[in-house]
Amino acid sequence: MNAQGYKWVRWRAWLCHLMAVLSLGVLLIVFHWRPRLSLLARCRPCPLGLADFVLIRDSCGYYHVAEVLTEELEEGSLELLGDIEATEWRDTIQLHQEKKTLLRYYLFEGLRYIWLDRKAAFCLVSVLNEDWTCNDLHGFKNGLSLLEQNLRRQVYGPNVIDVPVKSYFQLLIEEVLNPFYFFQLFSMVLWTVDEFYYYATSIFLMSFFSIAISLYEIRKQRVILHNMARLVTNVTVIRKTGEQANVSSEELVPGDCICLPKDGQLMPCDAALLAGECLVNEGMLTGESVPVLKTPLLSSEKKYISDVDRKHTLFCGTQLIQAKGGGSGDVGAVAVVTGTGFFTAKGNLVSSILYQQPINFRFYRDSAKFLVILGFFAFIGTVYSFVILSHYNMSWLELVIRVLDIVTIVVPPALPAAITIGTIYAQNRLKKQGIFCISPPRINVCGKVSLFCFDKTGTLTEEGLDVWGVVEGGSAGFSDVVSDPSLLPPGPMISCLACCHTLVLLQGQPIGDPLELKMFKSTGWTLQESGENGALDAEFGGQRVLAVMRRPPRLLPFYATSTSEPVAIVQRFPFSSALQRMSVVTVVCGGRSALAFMKGSPEMVASLCRQETVPPEFSKKLSSFSSEGLRVLALSYKPMDTSTDLRAAERGEVEKDMHFLGLLMMKNLVKPESAEVIRTLRLAKLRTVMVTGDNIRTAVSVAQSCGMVSADEGLIFVEATACTAQTAPTLRFTVEDGEGTFVTAQGDFGYHLAISGSSFAALCNHFPEHLPKVLMRATVFARMAPDQKTQLVKEFQKLNYRVGMCGDGANDCGALRAADAGVSLSEAEASIASPFTSKTENISCVPLLIREGRCSLVTAFSLFRYMAVYSMIQFCSVLILYTVSTNLGDVQFFFADVMLVTLLAIVMGKGGPSEKLSPCRPPANLFALPVLGSLFIHISVIILGQMVALFITKSQDWYIPLNSTLFGTANLPNMENTSIFSLSCFQYIFVAVVVTKGHPHKKPLYHNWIFLCLLFVQLAVMICLVLYPGPFFIKIMQLYDFTDLNFKMLHVALAALNFLICFVVEMLIDVGALKYLCCLCPKRSSKKKFKHLNSLLCDPSVSSWPPLNQTLYSSEYTAIGIN
Repeated sequence: MNAQGYKWVRWRAWLCHLMAVLSLGVLLIVFHWRPRLSLLARCRPCPLGLADFVLIRDSCGYYHVAEVLTEELEEGSLELLGDIEATEWRDTIQLHQEKKTLLRYYLFEGLRYIWLDRKAAFCLVSVLNEDWTCNDLHGFKNGLSLLEQNLRRQVYGPNVIDVPVKSYFQLLIEEVLNPFYFFQLFSMVLWTVDEFYYYATSIFLMSFFSIAISLYEIRKQRVILHNMARLVTNVTVIRKTGEQANVSSEELVPGDCICLPKDGQLMPCDAALLAGECLVNEGMLTGESVPVLKTPLLSSEKKYISDVDRKHTLFCGTQLIQAKGGGSGDVGAVAVVTGTGFFTAKGNLVSSILYQQPINFRFYRDSAKFLVILGFFAFIGTVYSFVILSHYNMSWLELVIRVLDIVTIVVPPALPAAITIGTIYAQNRLKKQGIFCISPPRINVCGKVSLFCFDKTGTLTEEGLDVWGVVEGGSAGFSDVVSDPSLLPPGPMISCLACCHTLVLLQGQPIGDPLELKMFKSTGWTLQESGENGALDAEFGGQRVLAVMRRPPRLLPFYATSTSEPVAIVQRFPFSSALQRMSVVTVVCGGRSALAFMKGSPEMVASLCRQETVPPEFSKKLSSFSSEGLRVLALSYKPMDTSTDLRAAERGEVEKDMHFLGLLMMKNLVKPESAEVIRTLRLAKLRTVMVTGDNIRTAVSVAQSCGMVSADEGLIFVEATACTAQTAPTLRFTVEDGEGTFVTAQGDFGYHLAISGSSFAALCNHFPEHLPKVLMRATVFARMAPDQKTQLVKEFQKLNYRVGMCGDGANDCGALRAADAGVSLSEAEASIASPFTSKTENISCVPLLIREGRCSLVTAFSLFRYMAVYSMIQFCSVLILYTVSTNLGDVQFFFADVMLVTLLAIVMGKGGPSEKLSPCRPPANLFALPVLGSLFIHISVIILGQMVALFITKSQDWYIPLNSTLFGTANLPNMENTSIFSLSCFQYIFVAVVVTKGHPHKKPLYHNWIFLCLLFVQLAVMICLVLYPGPFFIKIMQLYDFTDLNFKMLHVALAALNFLICFVVEMLIDVGALKYLCCLCPKRSSKKKFKHLNSLLCDPSVSSWPPLNQTLYSSEYTAIGIN
């Protein structure tokens, strides 16, 4: 984001006021549309440090203006600052420190930017606390003084996510000043001056109701978002004096130490948990309503990052269900505030809704360019009209009105609204199917999706896991599989299964991660949480107990040994996607002995175990279980020294030198709908990719089960390693058959690549030249961290793929928002984690969304072409009538534009999507040869038809020439007007049929029965108007009453012939007749990178890629540089 400073110039401002008055406010409207011009006219450039206004250029190239505000800080505030922030704060406030201490800042998109003199720039206020370490956060445990809090509130601003709700009057002014409505207002004034009262009134009423509905919907959405975003509650804050104060959450600032109640509350800020444990529902942020256990942040010199330390962070807007273990009385836990207002996770998501980035979609770009082309035709028409009309004896005012009238005809005011009709219908149909959308323009983008990524667990497979069995392992090897863990003998294995989790009790029932819940219940043990009286602490040697695991009495006779004693958890290290593991520290009764237990991905756990304890056949066994589609977790333990403070043990010390225990296998069944959906997508030439955090072998098995990888297709594993002090980064492609031998035959590129997260990271960092090729052939991405999923989506987009992403919303939020079409499977009606939310908990929503996207895009295309041809029909009619000294009448304009075109445009998009996904995608290029060719031919045929109608009329024996002394509506009724008007009305009707596309993306025309009925009614009315108009319609519509029935029949036949020619031409274009013209010019290669890469990989000269069984080294490293 680029910012430039501007200083207010008084004389320039007064000059702008004068020019605004002289221009009758037109200058102010131009300034409203282009704020940059307003700033340049009233201000002069200056250094940022002296600026009164800031001109901001965002990443999309748009300009915004923000006013620089100042706020006086309290005297002596510098002495209140801590060592960590002193430098930054001093830079902030000493720039304009003369007699006062001033803070300079501006607000942009809800975020506060403050001036930092040392950096010579306005920076986000969050920069003041972005370098906080875990020790720094623990240093705030004693709280802030009242003066410190007041100072921080002045700098950080109030803790509120404020979504402004404007009054209807303000919204009306903004809506009316929109260029679209402003052009409509200009058109209505022009028509009224021209005495086209009926037409002007009808357009006014339609615009009025359109604006009224728009204002109601806009304000309704703003009120909903305002109520969702704004959260003000009372919070207990710890002061530096040790006392507790009850304050409004609006007064919270980063560094405040807050007490969380035991019975929970909505979190009004982002906070790091310092003491106690919290059970939180993060469904509002992730779309997944499974409660998450938050544990205290340990003190260390490590930099605190909320996304990395998610397990220790309470996010704003999430529901705190319960808190415990953090204090006495009503205090359940203690946390320190790390983010407020828009600088919270909730604020970030609300900001993404309020200030959405413009969608980079070709159809929308081409639409704007096409309006420029129509404007060019309008210019030609105005010049021609001026030349023709200047020969008539009319006033300058009438001449100007006649000329400007051409502009309102060529550029139809209803065009922008018309092309959104298909999107509105699609959104309503999706809502009925349980798919909710918070970004309607993305529906059209779904029509161009060429690649869809799927999460595995909960998306392709069932959410719930069933324990398939456990197998114990050690230096001697693996034992037999035990299908029921409750039958395991006493020992560390059964204790690990019972204790290594983060489950908590809620109303007497254990809740938490579904996997851990299944694992714990399979042991048959029971969970008991510690009370406030410390009775359990005494039972376990005075250790601070979090939870106790006990065997039920019915199992005790079988395990009458010392190991049947209850086990207490005294420390938890929650699961981390980045670390791929979690661990606990436990003690037995009396605190006589302590054990640490760890579970996680087998590769990670094995790497942290002592090598002599890992079975020799570990890899083979893991591969065997994973290949069966089982989800495999490894378990380990190690004794702990009871003489140390177990609660203060650091994670790095606990999770090393472990003893390998064995493997836990869980069956994750593929959802019955997954295979059929994947088959449908592959038949439609849509590429499918799996992105999961699970083991690569398990992911491959699921990919084969659901049809992403067919039985006759090979699978190549991509193994990349990062550089170390002893080795250079390497890249290797291996393909393994059923017997473990390597094969080199790849056939007709019938293979898929599979890669793990660690290999993907090494590939990106050290082998960027191979990355695009791997992305082109990879289908399985395993062990991917959440940020890697987001990175993968962006890498696909760099290859010009339109990427869809479907996940459960938990670890996929970043990828869902980065994708062109993100679908969250959630029970919520709308999740701000992604543009689309499906209440159907399987991927059957994906083909439906793509079909609706294609239907909406085709409808938008059809409506755009229809409105363009309609404007050219009327444009030609008016120019021809101008040439012969007449024009269309008021009622005629009203009948054609409202009763014919508007009604047809409204119902044209009601046809639903095709039941089958076609292998071809709809076009999004308005300047493609078929589109421009069809428009040119249709318009040419229409102009020719109108000229023929005029010629036939003038060639009749009974033809009466026009009165050359009169012009326009004064010459009505006349023969020329009636002939041209009648034929043009037929053209409006049949062009709607010609441009309305059905196959293969929409249902056939007869399914849209409302559109069909309207067509027949309009055709019947027009035939009656031509053959038997009747005196009433002749008078009202100012038509000439032809008495020659043969002429009338010829007129209808001419319209039918016109329709037939256009229809045949459209059919020929649809089957590719215009493609033969491409043979006359050299064929251009596709601009899409993935198509170019695919053609290269299919080229026999490079068919040796990927090089199998060869170790490749990065070009950055050479053998000489390796010691």
